[in-house]
Amino acid sequence: MRKYLLNGAILSSVFGAVGVIKTSKEGPRDWRLALMWISWGISVAIAVGTVIEDNKTGELER
Repeated sequence: MRKYLLNGAILSSVFGAVGVIKTSKEGPRDWRLALMWISWGISVAIAVGTVIEDNKTGELER
């Protein structure tokens, strides 16, 4: 679990959610907001996938 919480890519995507949430509260609700949420979700998925892949390659090298 610690490998997920301390990974730079995951931390970056979590902090990126702050901007999306702020825009959701203050900004207009249009198609751009939906694209922001989709983009944020994709970045989280890529970050998690990267940690999983790094873990698999680390186990193979041992």
